[in-house]
Amino acid sequence: MIYVSAVLLILLLFVSYRYYKIKKAITEDLPYISRKINEIMDTQSTERLRIVTDEKPLRELLASINSLLDYHQEYTADGARIRMSMNRMLSNVSHDLKTPLTVILGYIETIQHDKRYTPEEQEELLSKVNGKVIEVGNLISKFFDLAKLESDDWPIEIETVDINEVCRKTILGFYDTLTAKGFEVAVEIPEESIYIQADSEALTRVLENLISNAIRYGKDGQILGLKLERKKDEVQIEVWDRGKGINDKDLHNVFERLYTLEDARSSSAEGSGLGLTIAKRLTERMKGSIDFSSVPFNKTVFTLKFKALTNVRNS
Repeated sequence: MIYVSAVLLILLLFVSYRYYKIKKAITEDLPYISRKINEIMDTQSTERLRIVTDEKPLRELLASINSLLDYHQEYTADGARIRMSMNRMLSNVSHDLKTPLTVILGYIETIQHDKRYTPEEQEELLSKVNGKVIEVGNLISKFFDLAKLESDDWPIEIETVDINEVCRKTILGFYDTLTAKGFEVAVEIPEESIYIQADSEALTRVLENLISNAIRYGKDGQILGLKLERKKDEVQIEVWDRGKGINDKDLHNVFERLYTLEDARSSSAEGSGLGLTIAKRLTERMKGSIDFSSVPFNKTVFTLKFKALTNVRNS
């Protein structure tokens, strides 16, 4: 009987102790947690909740709250980056549209009001206006393309693609441009076909954007290269030049929307900064990756990587 009474007393004391601990958590810890969360949210602090407790449910609650605070901070930081990117984009869009439109208006006013021009000279001015209108149209088309990509509204049809053939056709499409600009062309495409899973039209668009970028910014080096090779289960395509390259301060912004090298801004659609962004988005949609390295006036190379297919028979 005495033993039973002792056990009951011990249980009573334990229950009383647990009640005291739980009451303390309710009356002290929970109000503290509430105040601290409001303080962190108001000040956008990186501080986290720290409470020493033996209560497992309370520890789990604190861990969940801290995870939520981490997510909130990351979300807020992402929002700030997006706002900065959008502000830069709007500024660059304004520049890229305003410049050719100003030129167009200048030509039109000249044709309308300056009677000294002969019909042949007016025809030449109209030809320049037409060129500028085409530039603006191309730029607007790229804006729509990027908008479709970022809203996941660009259809991608994945199929087995002979990447050798895509590379050959794409570089041949630039033959006249490269010849006219005096570029030497270094092409390394193996005879044996290499296959990947991709969208051939999207892949062509990616290569076109990379080659256009190399022509624009690599003109000082007067050489453009395209290299295709297979490394075990991976396919790599390199588009390179020996132009002025990319400085260290610009490295992290190369694939940003509408980011261009500050000293290279112009009204040309090729210089709008959209080409590389579109190339990156399309490559990632096809489960590939794109990277680059740059040593100014030595070699700037953009590298596409895709998973190679095996046991593909020629049709």
